[in-house]
Amino acid sequence: LSPSSGLTHESHRKDVEQVYLRCSEGSIEWMYPTGALIVNLRPNISPASYKHLTVCIKPFKDSAGANIYLEKTGELKLLVRDGERSPSRVYCFGYDQGGLFVEATPQQDISRKITGFQYELMSKGIAADLHTASAPCRPCSDTEVLLAVCTSDFVIRGSIQNVTNEAEEQESVIHVGVNKLYRQKSKVFQLTGESGNWRGQIKTLLECGVKPGDGDFLFTGRMHFGEARLGCAPRFKDFQRMYKEAKDKGLNPCEIGPD
Repeated sequence: LSPSSGLTHESHRKDVEQVYLRCSEGSIEWMYPTGALIVNLRPNISPASYKHLTVCIKPFKDSAGANIYLEKTGELKLLVRDGERSPSRVYCFGYDQGGLFVEATPQQDISRKITGFQYELMSKGIAADLHTASAPCRPCSDTEVLLAVCTSDFVIRGSIQNVTNEAEEQESVIHVGVNKLYRQKSKVFQLTGESGNWRGQIKTLLECGVKPGDGDFLFTGRMHFGEARLGCAPRFKDFQRMYKEAKDKGLNPCEIGPD
């Protein structure tokens, strides 16, 4: 969504414009910001479910020209300060904590400014998993792995080809060679090159200390702002064991066919 350009409101610097967004994810781009925007997130779900939602926003890398606030009943809480540079920083809050108020800051030349961010609405449980610092580093229990197979946005069998560390963003990028693709929500894993191999990238926290290693893993996780984020990732032989044990007891939450 691209609200009206500020250049068309040059004589109305105090204008407040309201926008209503029905999608559960998307982006806002405000060119030449003046005045303010009230961003109303109104997903197509029952209002009774709103209390179970978390809102996350991720400013564009070059976003500038406005402060972003959380607003509730007239009170403003600063979320993102104009000019703040935090690569890959994501800001999350409960849907019932308020809405977004985007206010342009005084500029000598607004034609050089564009304010923008991506947003996502998700259940509080999923948001907690994505944004709990220790979650990606802690080994999953057998039950957590089997549930992750059923509920994750992607499930693949693959090997770690390489790991690159991004110190500034405090993240590691796992370069994965895919041996079997069970499921993917977005086309993160694709056929590459003439050899016809499937490859893709998964991100996790730098503090988890992921390193290249031999053998296959079962990679699971969720999509977050267009990126694959690592969830449970047991060695594949361990997953086969736990899957067989659960199946023999009739306790498998879903079928996947691990062979």
